[in-house]
Amino acid sequence: VLTTEGFRDLLEIGRQIRPKMYDLKADHPPPLAPRHLRFEVTERIGGKGNIVKDLTEDTIAKAVAVIAESEVTSCAVCLLFAFLNPEHEQRLGAALAEALPDVSVSLSSAVQPEFREYERFSTTLLNAYLQPLIGHYMRYLGEELKDAAPNARLGINQSSGGLMSVDRAGQVPIRTALSGPAAGAIGAMQLARLAGKPNVITLDMGGTSADVALIRDYETGISYDRDVAGFPVRLPMVDINTVGAGGGSIAWFDRDGLMKVGPLSAGAEPGPACYGRGGTEPTVSDANLVLGRLSGELLGGAMSLDVEKARAALQSISDHLGFSVERTAHGMLGIVVANMVRAIRTISVERGHDPREFSLMGFGGAGALHTGEVARALDMDEIIVPLSPGILCAHGLVVSDLKEDFVASARMPLDEDGLAIIANRALGLGERAEEWFASENVPVDRQRIRLALDLRYRRQNFELTVPASPAEGGLDVAPLAALLARFYQAHERAYGHFTEEDPVEAVNVRVTALGLADLITPEPIEVHPDLAPTPRSHRQVWFEPDTSVETPVYDRAKLMPGHTFIGPAIVEQLDATSVVHPGDRVRVDASHNLIIEVEL
Repeated sequence: VLTTEGFRDLLEIGRQIRPKMYDLKADHPPPLAPRHLRFEVTERIGGKGNIVKDLTEDTIAKAVAVIAESEVTSCAVCLLFAFLNPEHEQRLGAALAEALPDVSVSLSSAVQPEFREYERFSTTLLNAYLQPLIGHYMRYLGEELKDAAPNARLGINQSSGGLMSVDRAGQVPIRTALSGPAAGAIGAMQLARLAGKPNVITLDMGGTSADVALIRDYETGISYDRDVAGFPVRLPMVDINTVGAGGGSIAWFDRDGLMKVGPLSAGAEPGPACYGRGGTEPTVSDANLVLGRLSGELLGGAMSLDVEKARAALQSISDHLGFSVERTAHGMLGIVVANMVRAIRTISVERGHDPREFSLMGFGGAGALHTGEVARALDMDEIIVPLSPGILCAHGLVVSDLKEDFVASARMPLDEDGLAIIANRALGLGERAEEWFASENVPVDRQRIRLALDLRYRRQNFELTVPASPAEGGLDVAPLAALLARFYQAHERAYGHFTEEDPVEAVNVRVTALGLADLITPEPIEVHPDLAPTPRSHRQVWFEPDTSVETPVYDRAKLMPGHTFIGPAIVEQLDATSVVHPGDRVRVDASHNLIIEVEL
C-alpha cells in the first residue's frame, strides 16, 4: 500500500466498531497488507481538492523503488482526498506501471472515488488483493474464448446486477464479490415481471448458504455498504443478506447445550451423510431425506441418497435430546428456517417493508424445500417456484444488462444553489457514461441513464440513496420539492419518521449507465383451468414432528399451465424439489411457474 504520510495505520484503526456488540474480545481481521508492506508518501491533497503539498518526482522515484524492493505482485495506492483530486494517485500509478509492468496497481480514485477514507482504502486494498489472480484468469478466459467462439461477446456479472467487460472485470475484480447471488436476484426480477408480481422476496438456498433479496416494483434494492470477509466494501451491490443455511449445514451443540444448524457445512466433499461419500455429520439434507421430503434419488435418478446413513447421522443428536429421529430432523429444519426468516426480516422489516405485501420466490437447489415454513413464519400468503429453480442464477446472467456505475462526492446543502452544483456534477458523470457507451458499442436505442443522490439530514452519519431524475431516466435533476419528498418518503420507510424542519444535504451524485439486453419473452401458452394432474407415486412425509402423511409425488415435467392441486404434495424435477404443505393450493401459470397459495 502507498498512502499519504501519517495514514499508514488507518487500515488497522478502522471505525472502532466491534464485529459482535457484546463480545469484548472479538478481533477484526488483520489488514490484507501487513504493516511492513504499507508505505507512506510525502504529499497532501486538501479537503477541497487543492494541493497542500506537492508530490515531487523524487518522492515518486522513492515510492517506486520501495515497491520494487518489496517484491509484491500488487499495489494499492490510497491517498487522502484523492476522490476530489486524483492527480497524485494517477502520477504514482503511471510511474508504477512504467517501471513495474508485472505489478498490478489499484488506485482508490478509480476503484471507489467517494469520501470516507477508511472504506475507500479497504475497498481498494481488497481490489488489489484480487487483481493478480482474477486479472490473469480474465485474460486467459478472454483469449481462449476468442478461439473457441470468435463471434461471442463475454460479459462478467457484477455485484450490482449487471454485466461488465472482461477487461473491466480484470481492473476492478472487487465488483464481482457477490456476483453469483446478484445474478439470481436479477433472474428473479425478470421472472417477477413476466408473472406480473411487482413485489417479491427471493430465497436462494443451495448447499452451504441461503441468499435473500427484496424486489419492490420490479426493482432490486441496492446497498452501498457491505462487508466481505470482515472488510468493509463501499460499492453498489444488490441488497442481499446471506446466512449459513444450506443443504450441507451441520447440526451441532454450543457450549450451553443448545442445538445450532450452520454455518458449519459438510460442503460437497464429503457432503451430507446421505451422499454415502464418508460424511457422518447430521445435515439439513439428511433431515429432509429422513422426513420424506427428499427422494432417495436425485438428478433424475443419477444420484442415490442413503436414508439409513442419514438416520445414523441424526441418531447421535436425537439420543442427546431424547427425541425420535423424525422429531430431531423436524427441529433441525425449524432452526434453519428461523435463520432464513431472520435474514428476510433484515432486508424487509428493518428496511421498512412488510413481508406480507410480498410473494416469496424460492429457488436454488434447496429453496423450494423450505418456502412453506418460511412463508408461514412471515405470514406471506403466496409462494412462486420458477420452472428451473436450480439454474435461475444462470438465467439471470443471460438477461442482465450491461452496466457501469459512476459516482462523485458532492457534500453540500440540498437547496437551489446546491442543485446547480449537482447538475454540473451530473453532466460530468454523464460525459463519462457517454464514453462508456461508445467503448461498449451500445446502440443509442439501448442506452439508458439513471441519476441518483445520496441524501441525509445534516449531521447524520448515514445517507439514503434516492432517484434524482424523472421516471424515464436521464440526467435532468428533479425539482427541489420532488427530491425532498422522495427523501422524506425513504427516511420514513427506513426509520419510521421524518421531519421537514431539519436541513437536508447531498453527499454523493450517482449515475448508472445501462446497455439494455434483449428481452427474453416465452411464447404464450394456452392455460386450461382446473386440470388435475396425476401423481407418479406416493410416500410418507413428516410435516409435523410426530406424524407422517401419505403424500402424492408429482413430476414437474408433466405439470402443464392450468394444472391445479391441493397439498400435501411433493413436486420433483431434475434440479430441485418443492414441498407443498397440507392445505396449500397449487396452480401452474402460463410461464410454468408454480404459484402456491399458502393456507395461513
